[in-house]
Amino acid sequence: MKENLVKIATYQFSSEAQIFKGRLEAEEIKVYMADQYTIDTDPLVSNAIGGVKLFVAAEDEARAKEVLEELSEYSLDDQGHQLHCPNCDSTKIDYFTNVNDVKSFLAFIFNFLLFGLYPIYTKYEYRCEDCKTKFNLE
Repeated sequence: MKENLVKIATYQFSSEAQIFKGRLEAEEIKVYMADQYTIDTDPLVSNAIGGVKLFVAAEDEARAKEVLEELSEYSLDDQGHQLHCPNCDSTKIDYFTNVNDVKSFLAFIFNFLLFGLYPIYTKYEYRCEDCKTKFNLE
């Protein structure tokens, strides 16, 4: 019997995806992951291939999304107040890592050529889930 699978989430790193996969499995939802081994082998290709993807059976989609939503606490400032998007005033703000800027590339080239290391400079940003605006707190 062939199941119809639905993609419910994507994550930049497999460690993030494993956490959410474990939570869904605790709710007895069967979860399939895609591209985790590729990204574990070379984390720099995560953006290029769309990250690690979580899939569930179509009949479990609504329940799985509910579980993920209750786990997704949106970002708060240092005083515990919800952050607001500077563009649309939404409170659905996530904190995420970003490795696709010039500093990341230069850090990689410098360290790889000079020391033979494979470092990744990561930049942390906030992103509005409604309008996709990226910003930092000032």
